[in-house]
Amino acid sequence: MALLAGNVALALGPWAVRLADTGPVSAAFWRLFLALPFLALLARATGQRLGGIPAKTLTMIAIGSTAFALDLAAWHYGIGLTRLGNATLFGNAGSIVLLFWGFVISRTLPKGLEWLAIVFALGGSAILLGESLEISTATLVGDLFCLAAGLSYAVYLLTLQDARKQIGAWSLLVWVSLFACPVLLVLALAMGEPVLPGAAGWGPLVALALFSQLVGQGLLVFALRHFSPLVIGLALLTQPAVAALYGYGVFGEVLGVWDIIGMLMLGCALVVARSEKPKTGPGIAPGLSA
Repeated sequence: MALLAGNVALALGPWAVRLADTGPVSAAFWRLFLALPFLALLARATGQRLGGIPAKTLTMIAIGSTAFALDLAAWHYGIGLTRLGNATLFGNAGSIVLLFWGFVISRTLPKGLEWLAIVFALGGSAILLGESLEISTATLVGDLFCLAAGLSYAVYLLTLQDARKQIGAWSLLVWVSLFACPVLLVLALAMGEPVLPGAAGWGPLVALALFSQLVGQGLLVFALRHFSPLVIGLALLTQPAVAALYGYGVFGEVLGVWDIIGMLMLGCALVVARSEKPKTGPGIAPGLSA
């Protein structure tokens, strides 16, 4: 239940981004900033250290945090342009990027289901991008922003794979938030976005911080140790399914037959990518998506 509930909570994040009347990058800033004190309490409660971290580790955290800030900025911007199911799938594409990266650094060719994952990832992405282009150029641009977010998230995972082992998941999230918040605030101000909420109030921003940073991540950190990567990958499909459902029910986003085929293909590729043994060394706990 924790595994499924965590994925559902993360899937509700894009809804809150849509409802917020700050800019999308500003919403990403508040998502991290509002959750930061509670993340620090969770780190202390679980005995994870927040100080005494080596300078080299902090440098890698700063680099990874910048990638995470770019991930959130691109993803939140894309959420406003494309369909929510597409945004959630492409935002989780970091797992597939890591699969490709594993082949590069290990100098090996894909085997068995890995070939299927590659074909499905490319085919499913092409179908979804093509269907988005038929709706409008803006929808396609939204897809591309969410895909760029997935690429940035892969950089974040690769950069911080050693830091998590050293200081723990909650402590790492605290430091990532401390480094990423200023980057997001500067980006929001540079883009001329409204930073403070208007008529919509603080509700959507509090909900975004609650569901995406605290409830979603907290439940997954608890649940991931109990399941195999395959089960985790299958549970991940809860996110695009939930996003597509309320995208249809609340925002009137209709999915055609080809959209569903493309989402299923890309979803299968994500499951295979999550379940394959990583060739990049131990990583951040899977499932902690944007």
